[in-house]
Amino acid sequence: MRPLCESDAEALFSIFSDSRVTRYLSRPAWSSIASAHERISLDAKANASGGYFRFGIELSSSRSLVGECSLFNFVAESRRAEIGYTLGFDAWGKGYMSEALVRVLEFGFSELSLNRVEADIDPRNRASAKCLERLGFREEGCLRERWIVNGEVSDTAYYGLLSSEWRARLGGHHGPHG
Repeated sequence: MRPLCESDAEALFSIFSDSRVTRYLSRPAWSSIASAHERISLDAKANASGGYFRFGIELSSSRSLVGECSLFNFVAESRRAEIGYTLGFDAWGKGYMSEALVRVLEFGFSELSLNRVEADIDPRNRASAKCLERLGFREEGCLRERWIVNGEVSDTAYYGLLSSEWRARLGGHHGPHG
């Protein structure tokens, strides 16, 4: 887990231009590497100001960027934020996202003193739902026809995780796998 930097532009573009990866996102696939450069620039400013936090997911073995995750839409008074995440197709099914999200959640609950973290996913994305459920998130409802991306209408499955649930889940364990 690390901040994104300019040298990540190619890898980031490769991830977000892949229609398999963006299938269930609330925005269309990128068509230009300029989108990657813009994202990296905006993220650097936001990370510095605390507007939101986005981290790159880097494989320790190869130092290659395989995805990203973020905490955003902060509501300070309620100590609440949303979590978002995307993983490149070649990295699917290897447990990388669960490992990364444990670190982001720990950062949110410990460093930022969040009380609640929310996730908004497409209910058809079963892999994402399973990842959230493994981390202790509970499905809290469905917002019908919430997104329209490239003319396709989709629902939102809304998930939530409370700090108290996160702490109880970790309860004496020394990591995500217990």
